[in-house]
Amino acid sequence: MKKEKIYKCFSKMPVLETQRLVLRKIELRDYEDMYEYSKNPSVTEYLLWSPHKDCFYTREYIQYINERYKIGEFYDWAVEYRENGKMIGTCGFTKFDFNANSAEIGYVLNPEYRGRGIAAEAVSEVIRFGFDRLGLNRIEARFMQGNHASFRVMQKCNMTFEGYARESMLVKGAYRTIGYCSLLASEYQKEQSKILKSKSV
Repeated sequence: MKKEKIYKCFSKMPVLETQRLVLRKIELRDYEDMYEYSKNPSVTEYLLWSPHKDCFYTREYIQYINERYKIGEFYDWAVEYRENGKMIGTCGFTKFDFNANSAEIGYVLNPEYRGRGIAAEAVSEVIRFGFDRLGLNRIEARFMQGNHASFRVMQKCNMTFEGYARESMLVKGAYRTIGYCSLLASEYQKEQSKILKSKSV
């Protein structure tokens, strides 16, 4: 996988759609919706970043994101809920390993929309894009030990748990044990073949 392909793709952020969601570029108009969940300490408990201190910080952050979009160096989609047009979280790639043709996926969701399978729906669509459009060989995801909700999302998306790296990250002053999950292109294609066969029966 070439860097140029990724930069070109994400400099004009593609729109992805599912039954309930639209995954699109994060825009300045989303700042109030983003701040709604980003200010919540329970949301950021298992994330690398801390709660947003005010809505002005969120606006500045989105402005920064848009500068990175322009050069193709930001890979997160806004997750918009079709029913009300509200931006309820983000989902996308946190980084690419160009030599290994792999990527890491990350996501965050407004607590008001949890428990409906929305995170798994968004992650599944980003996984599909990664394998079908970007030609990745491996997509992985990490979670801090104790974040059972995030781990369940990975399981729902057919990712394989690979194990824990004990106290491998220093996050907000504490060493955290990190769990790893992954999905390979061959596994994804095999699962898609099963789905197609079941639909044709």
